[in-house]
Amino acid sequence: MDLDQTKIDKLNAGTSYIDHVPNEDIKDLLDDGKLVPTTEYVDLKACNSISICVPTPLNKNREPDLTYIQETAKNIASFIVKGQLIVLESTVHPGCTENELLSVLEKNSNMKAGIDFHLAFSPEREDPGNKSFALNDIPKIVGGLTKKCEEKATYIYSSIIKSVIPVSNCRTAEATKLTENIFRSVNIALVNELKVIYDKMDIDIWEVIDAAKTKPFGFMPFYPGPGLGGHCIPIDPFYLTWKAREYDMHTRFIELAGEINTSMPEYVLSNISDVLNNLKKSINGSKILILGVAYKANVDDHRESPTFPIMKRLKTMGAEVAYHDPHVPRIQKKRDFPEFEGLESSALSNEYDLFLILTAHDVFKELDYKQFNTPVIDTRNIATSILPDLYFKS
Repeated sequence: MDLDQTKIDKLNAGTSYIDHVPNEDIKDLLDDGKLVPTTEYVDLKACNSISICVPTPLNKNREPDLTYIQETAKNIASFIVKGQLIVLESTVHPGCTENELLSVLEKNSNMKAGIDFHLAFSPEREDPGNKSFALNDIPKIVGGLTKKCEEKATYIYSSIIKSVIPVSNCRTAEATKLTENIFRSVNIALVNELKVIYDKMDIDIWEVIDAAKTKPFGFMPFYPGPGLGGHCIPIDPFYLTWKAREYDMHTRFIELAGEINTSMPEYVLSNISDVLNNLKKSINGSKILILGVAYKANVDDHRESPTFPIMKRLKTMGAEVAYHDPHVPRIQKKRDFPEFEGLESSALSNEYDLFLILTAHDVFKELDYKQFNTPVIDTRNIATSILPDLYFKS
């Protein structure tokens, strides 16, 4: 169920609106009667289980915005059927399910969670574009409001997921999801900081990481980039930061990692300025083609992509900026960067003063850059078939 009629129309026509979900999968589910796209909340009455998967953004003060969860819960509450399971999958702070969500559901349904209906938290665990793991291969964490809620959620998820891992309560499941993404955020910040340091020492960070990961224990490779993107890692850690203040605690590691990761676009801009300056050009007046606006390789998702702050700063500094991304033919509505909505992918050509690689799409790895004779700044260490004098890492 989704309130976006355009998405529902596409699904009913057997068309996927997500790049890495094939149309064939949608058509098969429709034909089998396992997928019934709808915009009507009343249709939820026919379901044994309802999963809430809505955005959980931060506001401008990096505080959780639970509006989508609260509004969805309020609308769901009117149609809850006795014995139904309600599962929150959106990433939230510890305690959200058994406090904020439970309160809205009970208030608007006149039912009691754990008695009249079941309530659980089971975080989304997905890696879009990763072909090594299908959805049913990824273990599913489940935390229930009560033991019976946990058993109900475990039973339902076990019908589609190979391994379901119950934890003691909703708070533990919520904290598990945050811990996973905080781990990534902190380690990415570490290699981003090392990259800046090693650049000054004329040491290639990617060569260092490739060498270090030959150690069969005690090291896990993470890679630097132009900043963090996606709907998880740039946002989720600050849910814990916000909640920790309630306990007079300060999440220094998390906040420091956030500062380092959000500073990377400025580092890239500095390198752009240096490269153009060495070519006797300036950012002001230069034509720059950005390769990739998706937040990660081989997907069409451009939420929270570091591309957008870089594009905005380049335009502010007087550059003519375009982008090329075969996965994102047109930029969709952006909450923080509305000025880019509707911008369409441009063709590759030699009319640009600079190519800036920001996403590690496979197509950019395979591209023959020599045909353009254009300088390339590569923030992902992926370009091959390129003239050394025109290649710069960032």
